[in-house]
Amino acid sequence: MTLAPPLTARAAYVLRGNDTGALVTAAPQLYPHMWSWDAAFIAIGLAHLDVGRACAELDTLFAAQWRGGMLPHIVYSQQAADYFPGPDRWGVQELSAQAPRRVRTSGICQPPVHAIAVHRLLEIARGRGGLDRAVAEDFAWRAWPKLFAWHHWLAEHRDPGGEGLLAIVHGWESGMDNSPRWDPAYANVRPGPDLPPYTRRDLRLVEAGMRPSDAEYDRYLWLVEEMRRVGYHPGRVVRGSSFLVGDVFFTAIFALACEVLAELGEQIGQPATMVAELAGWAHRSRAAVAATVDPATGLARDRDFRAGEWIATRTLAGFAPLLCGGLEPQAEQQLRSIVDGSDWCGHPDLAAAVLPSTAPSDPAFRPRQYWRGPQWPVMAWLFSWAFARRGWTEQAEKQRAEGIRLCADGTFAEYYHPLTGQPLGSLDQSWTAAVVLDWLCYSG
Repeated sequence: MTLAPPLTARAAYVLRGNDTGALVTAAPQLYPHMWSWDAAFIAIGLAHLDVGRACAELDTLFAAQWRGGMLPHIVYSQQAADYFPGPDRWGVQELSAQAPRRVRTSGICQPPVHAIAVHRLLEIARGRGGLDRAVAEDFAWRAWPKLFAWHHWLAEHRDPGGEGLLAIVHGWESGMDNSPRWDPAYANVRPGPDLPPYTRRDLRLVEAGMRPSDAEYDRYLWLVEEMRRVGYHPGRVVRGSSFLVGDVFFTAIFALACEVLAELGEQIGQPATMVAELAGWAHRSRAAVAATVDPATGLARDRDFRAGEWIATRTLAGFAPLLCGGLEPQAEQQLRSIVDGSDWCGHPDLAAAVLPSTAPSDPAFRPRQYWRGPQWPVMAWLFSWAFARRGWTEQAEKQRAEGIRLCADGTFAEYYHPLTGQPLGSLDQSWTAAVVLDWLCYSG
């Protein structure tokens, strides 16, 4: 019997250790529940250990799908209560008939990476053949309508401009909670004096300098209050939220995921009209992403729908068009060159040559603070996967190799200091272990 390499064994150990049986928690202490986009990446890692368990993980998420099609950003575990904001703060079951009855969830969503996860899971299982392939193909057949409903919900309720640029109503929906991308929009969120009191629990486990500030949390929770007061009705939320931003990164993921889901639909014989609708959403959102590019910098931008202004920040979201395509060849080549340039992966002081969340030369760069500078292995995985899909083999392999190097100490941190490589945030983070495991098991 051949022994697994130590990093591979350690990644598998983290995923097994964080498994409650019903779900794999995002992290054992700081995040003791299921997060939507975490679950997608976690399923990819699980597929290398147990295809059936990987399918079950996504089944758990789909069981929490709202009646309209939304996949909520948190599914609360019944085994863990010490997390804020918890389900009582959201109150979705009491306030919305769309919320599931049997499980407790939050009232917002996260980036739609799930079709990408199903695609990769299926690819892994087909490589193994036999029962694994049969289990994964059966799962893909069951999951496809749920994924279509999720994409349909986004296309119907989160395209306020009608041009394919999808909007988020909370920075948490982006997955990049405190990114400089949201500073201008959050500045216009003014919590009312009737914001219910709260006690943060994250600061018991992670030092304050790595986490969003209390002022930021006031704004986060005020947005939740706004949603509560309209019963989480999707149309009323979009019309009334103080925060409404066209998220170019979210939109690029949506375009890519629609493309992937359409391909899967063709493979397994789903209705041609639904496949065509997915292709149409992909085309529209791809064009919307391309239209955001700042001619001065070559980077994509977000759009503050409330202020009617572009948000031009130097974060990894600027490379969104490389995920989904849509640029003219010259502009695309320019953007690819920027990735490897001295402001980004080629920066001489980086510990590993993967994209930091904010450019080190930007005034907003904070190397220890969450999405304001640190490197996130899961983002390196997403770009490496997309680059490989688009045929950019050398850039894909560089992100993979450097991502493995960043995580080589086996702590599988939530994120890493981009200049020193120090593990930051929560340790034994499931999605970090999952993507490293996929990198290590990669077979081309």
